[in-house]
Amino acid sequence: MNDDRRCTDVDREKQRVRGRVWDALDAAGAVHDVTAHGRIPNFVGSQEAAERLGELAAWKQAEVVKAVPDKAQLPVRARALAEGKTVFMAVPRLADRRPFYLLDPGALTVPPAEAASSRVAAAVAPKVAVDALRPVDMVVLGSVAVNRAGVRIGKGAGYSDLEFAFLTEAGLIGEHTVVVTTVHPLQVLLDEELPATMHDVGVDVIVTPDEIITCSSPHRPSGLIWEHLDAAKIASIPVLAARGPAR
Repeated sequence: MNDDRRCTDVDREKQRVRGRVWDALDAAGAVHDVTAHGRIPNFVGSQEAAERLGELAAWKQAEVVKAVPDKAQLPVRARALAEGKTVFMAVPRLADRRPFYLLDPGALTVPPAEAASSRVAAAVAPKVAVDALRPVDMVVLGSVAVNRAGVRIGKGAGYSDLEFAFLTEAGLIGEHTVVVTTVHPLQVLLDEELPATMHDVGVDVIVTPDEIITCSSPHRPSGLIWEHLDAAKIASIPVLAARGPAR
């Protein structure tokens, strides 16, 4: 089977898992939105999950946190800023040559809980290029589904994986970096095998409102896999378009 066909099959299977988890969350009334479908679920209990994440030694030691801009992880970003951690999160769709918002807790002009909002961050935080960032101690991801092995399924856009890959290539994410996701218990498919490709980022730790799960064998890509990116995707992301596929 060629790579294109294999990726298509994996994508279909991922979408089936997403649909099943989204349906389960909706049926349980476990999200704050009208529906979980089509997004990283803004799950009920996200504040409690952020508080449980705060119990981790890796969290307490972290000084720089790279976090997704999703609503479900807003309490994590707010907690990080309130505790004096530097937070950066991506500009939507990475559509800028300076693709990250840098939230410096010492320079905030609004309270941490406000600055942590993606909408407010876009107004108050400077955009910075990758070379202006510090090494990352913790990466916080949103997920639709995740299992005990650390295999994570996102909403399907792929931006978190891209960010992870080029930050790894830049030397800002390394073996010391801890990758976590905060989710509702219904999003944790503990012993179920989940579909994944070589560019998918696995997680070291899953945090729910009720527990912390250490994953057994998370996969980490060592960098960008250019053959998994089509020309339109590359052209839409300035930091990738400026480089082009390695030759």
